[in-house]
Amino acid sequence: MQINSAKDLKVYKAAFELAMQVFHLTKTFPPEEKFALTSQIRRSSRSVCLNLREAWAKRRYEAHFISKLTDCDGENSETDSSLDFARDCKYITPDQHTKLVALCEEVGRMLGGMIKNPGTFLMSSR
Repeated sequence: MQINSAKDLKVYKAAFELAMQVFHLTKTFPPEEKFALTSQIRRSSRSVCLNLREAWAKRRYEAHFISKLTDCDGENSETDSSLDFARDCKYITPDQHTKLVALCEEVGRMLGGMIKNPGTFLMSSR
């Protein structure tokens, strides 16, 4: 399969799915969390996709590409931590937590693979 856009990447699709699941789940969070956990987890989960788009645009330069992928990984880790808070505050069930954390881990593995082997994704400098 030819990859024409970051949207074609499996990692982008998985991160987008995670962000959308987070969005729908956070609709049920209490109002007092609107400007705290709800906002934070939505922003961090969405940032993975947004930073992937930036990384894709910068793939002519390996250091820039890896830097943006590292940002993606950091945002993904932040989402994972926020999911722990959501579980422990009883905003999501343990089962929901398990499924979402598994998706975070999958995204993290794919990002790690891209960071370790960026050459496959870089643009040639012709």
